[in-house]
Amino acid sequence: MSDPLITELLALAQEAARRAGALLRDGRPADLGVAATKSSPIDVVTEMDIAAEKLITDFLAEHRPDDGFLGEEGASVEGNSGVRWVVDPLDGTVNYLYGLPTWSVSIAAELDGETVAGVVAAPMRGETFHAVRGGGAYLGDRSLRCRPAPPLDQALVSTGFNYVTTVRAHQAEVAHRLIPQLRDIRRGGSAAVDLCDVAAGRLDGYYERGLHPWDLAAGDLIAREAGALTGGRPGDRPSNDLAVAASPGVFEPLQTLLEEYGAWHD
Repeated sequence: MSDPLITELLALAQEAARRAGALLRDGRPADLGVAATKSSPIDVVTEMDIAAEKLITDFLAEHRPDDGFLGEEGASVEGNSGVRWVVDPLDGTVNYLYGLPTWSVSIAAELDGETVAGVVAAPMRGETFHAVRGGGAYLGDRSLRCRPAPPLDQALVSTGFNYVTTVRAHQAEVAHRLIPQLRDIRRGGSAAVDLCDVAAGRLDGYYERGLHPWDLAAGDLIAREAGALTGGRPGDRPSNDLAVAASPGVFEPLQTLLEEYGAWHD
């Protein structure tokens, strides 16, 4: 990696994710409270989401005051440097609330609208993933490659479910139709971790509807740099309508089934 700006952005993202991960891991109160709800009463934001986002944005703004921000918990700054940070301070909030280990800190840096660096830290797994555009994907110092593609009926695929009841019901119908076509389905609870697990060869594929830029930005780059294909509906980039990531050979048949089953609408 020779671009000094991207080197700087990656280093800052890694340090911000490390600090936020430590805060979330070590500072979790025994009586953790729900600060608010997002899309529905069961889509929660805790006091720790808010504290972690403030830590990240304060740290990055201290080092790069002219950059923009887009954060799940409300950070929104235009900036004038051409760099924007896309931050999910706690991806997998419900897991965190219940004391389950699959949650993460996701930080991506965009340069002129394109993601150039991404970091996903999963503190309870002791893992930090990172990637830069054109530079490969890594778990710590270990280079990552997605799994060789099996036939679709031997593929292990992960997904997630929306917190809006009507959307969840439709997603359950799609999963019901999809399961007989696959080895099995998993539901981890953190989109960023699922995307990194595709990169690490722990999953053959992943799909979900209803994701936001902060859910996707870092993990999508990490998956692509590990050799996975990512997209949305056929011909589209991942979006709120649909995000798909999978090994080449699994991606197209999975995407085709999801389109056939109407995974992108109610």
